[in-house]
Amino acid sequence: MNTSPAKPLTRADFASDQAVRWCPGCGDYAILAQTQKVFPLLGLKREDFVVVSGIGCSSRFPYYMETYGFHSIHGRAAAIATGVKLANPDLSVWVITGDGDALSIGGNHTVHLLRRNLDINMMLFNNRIYGLTKGQYSPTSELGKITKSSPYGSLDNPFNPPSFALGAHATFIARTIDRETHHMQDMLKRCYEHKGSSFLEIYQNCLIFNDGAYTPLTDRETKSDRVLWLEHGKPMVFGKDNNKGIHLNGNVPEVIELGSQWSIDDVVVHDETDFILASMLSDFTYNDAFPDPIGVFYAIEKPTYDELMMQQIDEVIRTEGRGDLKALLNAGETWLVE
Repeated sequence: MNTSPAKPLTRADFASDQAVRWCPGCGDYAILAQTQKVFPLLGLKREDFVVVSGIGCSSRFPYYMETYGFHSIHGRAAAIATGVKLANPDLSVWVITGDGDALSIGGNHTVHLLRRNLDINMMLFNNRIYGLTKGQYSPTSELGKITKSSPYGSLDNPFNPPSFALGAHATFIARTIDRETHHMQDMLKRCYEHKGSSFLEIYQNCLIFNDGAYTPLTDRETKSDRVLWLEHGKPMVFGKDNNKGIHLNGNVPEVIELGSQWSIDDVVVHDETDFILASMLSDFTYNDAFPDPIGVFYAIEKPTYDELMMQQIDEVIRTEGRGDLKALLNAGETWLVE
């Protein structure tokens, strides 16, 4: 089936006529803009995209995309997206969710979407706060976080989204930052190109209720020492002069300074297919001794749930013939109510 549009599409073709209602300065604007820029490059018609969201600030997204979409219920976007994909496997399905929507009330649905490896793309906006309900701590808020619902500091150990996705054996796990627009575009393209469940965590600033949560990763003076840019097949170096690296002391990671004692040969080379390496990188989150990894943590290929389902249906039809709904409804004992 040819799903290519008759003429090249532009960002304007994916921008709806709805007024965007996020707080001025919200990181969601940047994510929306980059998504609207990337979708025209994917070679599909607008009606071949479906954007599904739950509840939260991020979940306004379907209104602003000129595609098909669902603004569903709290935590259930993954379940609804699963139904959409299985009903029409040719569609490109995108789940838009937040740290609360996906990892708290929706955690069960999220984990099953990932473990099943449906060919669905999940964009998780992580601002480490409940923004829509005005500033309570969320599943990703750091330990000790003072908020309206934790005035003396949160006692919860935070969820680490990449670790969560790895635990579900997702086949594609990546992270980007709202202010790194070109990198975000690359990650969105990688999500689309991946055959299977893609999980993209986006560090997103909430200007009103958690402003500056990621300042060390975005400030010009600090980000070179706080961000580890992941590239497949490249050494894990960082720092203003690329003078620092990640070294394995046995199986324990440590930061080294390149120079007289250490060389580039002592630095770990990133391998997107290495589950153990991805787990190690994920553990750098919330650990000030290490930079925050940004990029693709893990990417492997394996059969998708939707492909396996279609193969199973075809095999049953081949061996048993097409079903007859009327015959099924009248099978077994029946009775007439008068």
